[in-house]
Amino acid sequence: MIVETAQTSLHTTLDAEMEKILGCIHCGLCLPACPTYQQLGNENDSPRGRIFLMRAVAEGRLSADSSSFERHIDLCLGCRACETACPAGVRYGSLLESARETILEQKTGRGSTLQKTLLKLALRHVFPFPKRLKAVFAISRLLRSARLIRFAYRKGLARRIAPKVDFALSLLMTTAPDEATGRLGDGATRRHSDKEISNRPVAQSPSRPIALRPVSVFTGCVMEGLFKHVNDATKRVLAANGCELDEVGAQVCCGALHAHAGDMETARELARRNIDAFERFLATNGPATIIINAAGCGALLKEYGDLLKDDPRYADRAERFSAGVRDVTEFLASGDIRRGAEINRRVTYDAPCHLYHAQRVTAAPQRVLTSIPGLEYIELEGMQDCCGGAGVYNLSEPEMSESLLADKIGKAQATEAEVLVTANPGCHMQLGAGARMFNADCRVAHIVELLDESYCKAGFYEEPSGHGGTP
Repeated sequence: MIVETAQTSLHTTLDAEMEKILGCIHCGLCLPACPTYQQLGNENDSPRGRIFLMRAVAEGRLSADSSSFERHIDLCLGCRACETACPAGVRYGSLLESARETILEQKTGRGSTLQKTLLKLALRHVFPFPKRLKAVFAISRLLRSARLIRFAYRKGLARRIAPKVDFALSLLMTTAPDEATGRLGDGATRRHSDKEISNRPVAQSPSRPIALRPVSVFTGCVMEGLFKHVNDATKRVLAANGCELDEVGAQVCCGALHAHAGDMETARELARRNIDAFERFLATNGPATIIINAAGCGALLKEYGDLLKDDPRYADRAERFSAGVRDVTEFLASGDIRRGAEINRRVTYDAPCHLYHAQRVTAAPQRVLTSIPGLEYIELEGMQDCCGGAGVYNLSEPEMSESLLADKIGKAQATEAEVLVTANPGCHMQLGAGARMFNADCRVAHIVELLDESYCKAGFYEEPSGHGGTP
């Protein structure tokens, strides 16, 4: 017998989507779009198969704590490619999150793996607390910069002893600024490091737009903790494109990892805290924009309205918040992107699932790339397909993740690109680790880093002395 609370989470969501679900014509268009179905050929591991299982749970024909139900739901990457393919418009992402919430409610502690237990502890007791999270990321950066760790990483010592540890180390090491784009030396690198220019003002020039647009960057937790150089580059690029930046304090984790894991209550609480933090900025700046450079975070930020639709105090405020969120590439591509200096590199782009399928931002990243003089852009076959990162999926489902990653890196190598760019930290880490695992001769970077490199070469950022000039 199913506990009533378990039925409620999934049943409520299914009820809201039932018209679309019942409108499904079983066309099978979701099957070629689903990574797990393509790998396994099991209908239970396809979107329509999982929806059938969800309905069985909601209708009392299947127990939510059934090991088979949990297994098929766990194997889903949550890439939402099925939403793009579905002609009926089924919002599979919300169904998946509700299914995971139901499983979480029904779990009694039996059968939880060490990885799931650690993830639950981190999501509940670290990510919602900025001071704890800051300490964890500080330790991570110390490990990342330690000479002994770097030596072991470059020599592949961990790979010979513990491949899983080596992969986890690769995920961390690929977040370092010196593991990214051109700072590695090709004759076109900039003289100054990110640290040296992070606080420089944008140099004035006649070509700079006059009407300033108010924006604030949602710094995030992983982005600020491990990819601060990308956040800094984002702010410089925005300022160079005529934006007036407003720093918003008291930001917290967006809650995306919690929602993906089924911990919807924590996700809602984090959403409320972020809405409170940005309220003044949105209220005092008229039509203002919240810029996000992490696709997974952006997808949830844009869905805060749906997440809090049943909260009378926050429903309207959440809608206003979400209406102001834009991915950095989406924002830049909506206007005239300022052109910088030439960056003579061959580049390809892998589209994060939550940018392409969830946010439906499909062409903006390519427009940003092609705005950079000298850049040779090569389209990546299957750029919209999941790389296998999917939050912590690469750690919880390593075999499936590695299979998808191998295919992605193979296609990236076929382009002969020097730089593989993306727009999400999880994808960045996964692709960086994959490039090392499969000996791919390319670096991984965030799109905005290349634009920032171009602007720096063009002399858009003033020297620390204030004399300006081209770095």
